[in-house]
Amino acid sequence: MPGSLKAGLGVLLLGLLACSGCSGEGGADSAGRGGVPYAPYVSATTASATDRAGSPSAYNLSFVVADGDACAPVWDDRTEIGAVGVKSRIGKLGSGGADVRVSFGGASGKELAATCDSASALAAAYARALDAAGGATLADFDIEGDELGDGESTALRAEAIALLQKRRDLDVTFTLPVMPDGLDADSIALLEAANDKGVRVSTVNLMTMNYAESYDGDMGGYAITAARAAHTQLKKVFGLSDAGAWKGMALTSMLGVNDVDGETFTLSDAAQVRTFARERGIAWVSMWAAFRDVQCKAGTATHDPATDCSGVTQEAGAYARALSG
Repeated sequence: MPGSLKAGLGVLLLGLLACSGCSGEGGADSAGRGGVPYAPYVSATTASATDRAGSPSAYNLSFVVADGDACAPVWDDRTEIGAVGVKSRIGKLGSGGADVRVSFGGASGKELAATCDSASALAAAYARALDAAGGATLADFDIEGDELGDGESTALRAEAIALLQKRRDLDVTFTLPVMPDGLDADSIALLEAANDKGVRVSTVNLMTMNYAESYDGDMGGYAITAARAAHTQLKKVFGLSDAGAWKGMALTSMLGVNDVDGETFTLSDAAQVRTFARERGIAWVSMWAAFRDVQCKAGTATHDPATDCSGVTQEAGAYARALSG
């Protein structure tokens, strides 16, 4: 974690206080239940019976990646970006009034910043995906793994997003890994690069999962510890008040059995995180993923984030209801 950041960095999250309530995801009552808004990750290509559980205020549509080594967007199962089936799915997800946020990156495939050779080409690739999603105005950049430490793609991505925001109304979220001691140096560097290019970021979404050697038993408690550590960082980095730093944060947990041995995010953990988020005024809560919010059939492997079940005993949609309150 760097010891200091540019004085101008506070400009980056000025939009947090003004825009964190945009698109129905702002105040404590915007979920319609006196609780924190709920916005799960869902598959872009395959509908799930639990997509609508918990009455989401928004959906994070996963994931847009590069088509091999080309500067061209596809959905991460290599579905064409403008596929009719995806357009139909997006329309159905939004039919109840929920917003759709297009999520770029993720843990698999290449994020477009690793394959495009100019900011203008990268901005055009991002724009193509957003337009294919019905002109989406919400964009999530889920940056993790080796790409998080790639300074070249970090700079290019920031420049491209800034170009997009000059051309269109675009609410930007960065989804980043977190540990109990907060965001790491690469994540801070990514936010600094965004600030240097004038990107307006509405939310920093923390992936409260997969702690590995840092973990010793309480996933709900670890999510809260990580959030508190990141809150201190956001206050310092962006010059925000206590309330502003909480409102500039979202929390995403991996429901049920995580893809690290010994880590299970329980329904009790979900309720604990929801209560904490509501008390602190956090922007929204999420989970990976709606299609996992069902009990596994006997013999199904669960130590895989793409597995379509939770690995715990539950009713279908129970995690969505626990997180949404």
